[in-house]
Amino acid sequence: MGEFSHIKVLMNGRFVDWDDANVHVTTHALLYGTGVFEGIRGYYNEARKQMFILKLKDHVKRLFKNMRLLRLSLSLTADELAKEIIELIRLNDFREDVYIRPAIYFGPGSVGLDPSSHDIDYFVFAMPFGKYLDTEKGISACVCSWRRITDNMLPPRGKIIGAYVNSVLAKQEAIANGYDEAILLTKDDFVCEGSGENIFLVRNELLLTPPVYADILEGITRASLIELAGDLKHEVIERQIGRTELYIADEVFLCGTGAEVTPVVSIDGQLINDGKIGPITKELKDKYFKIVRGNENRYASWLTPVY
Repeated sequence: MGEFSHIKVLMNGRFVDWDDANVHVTTHALLYGTGVFEGIRGYYNEARKQMFILKLKDHVKRLFKNMRLLRLSLSLTADELAKEIIELIRLNDFREDVYIRPAIYFGPGSVGLDPSSHDIDYFVFAMPFGKYLDTEKGISACVCSWRRITDNMLPPRGKIIGAYVNSVLAKQEAIANGYDEAILLTKDDFVCEGSGENIFLVRNELLLTPPVYADILEGITRASLIELAGDLKHEVIERQIGRTELYIADEVFLCGTGAEVTPVVSIDGQLINDGKIGPITKELKDKYFKIVRGNENRYASWLTPVY
């Protein structure tokens, strides 16, 4: 805890010390995973002495939509929570890239599956955060044995805390077998997504990505890249993707708040594009990293300045 002990955390409207940001052992979300969360990045621009939070309003809006999946409610509005997030960053005076994690969840109470008697709590913490995956050299991936959860089982379109055990199992399997990341298939054996990322393929200069009804997270970075690709005159097609298309793709990349834009240079030991980052992936990646640091005026609306 020592390296983060100076950081303040927002808990139910109060700013508390990092070491005091605790939950009770009967917290329903701890026992049963009943909460929703978001992952948000803040990018620090050293030249401008400014922190830019990427797609803040979109993330908070999605968080509040996902609350409906678990019948959660909060006295705060989305705008009020967004303002508290900005204030948290200001209070900590971060001068480097950060990862921001808000969560809304059923809090302490009795033991039992029905959470209706439990209070609804929330927290937001932020911490310095660099690269989650190697966006420069690219990564290796495997198609893992675990299948993605389905919408009628445990909705993957929402960031439900308990649902991420599915992702943890996939990630653990990939790491244990010597890969950087896992690619999950749907119950019908179509390509779904990474353990914590959406996926794109390039075939014959077309960008392909699974549709939102294919048990994927409705990713904000995914939607941003579809918009960006259109601006760069690249056609994007949302359709089901067969497993073998991964191996014959011209390019493959993963995307997400944590992963940003991460090239995949091998899958199941087979090289993609001879193990090199493809031109369309590179173009999107380079443009994306300019945007998030506030160096592309056209996309200023994606960013919320803090200072």
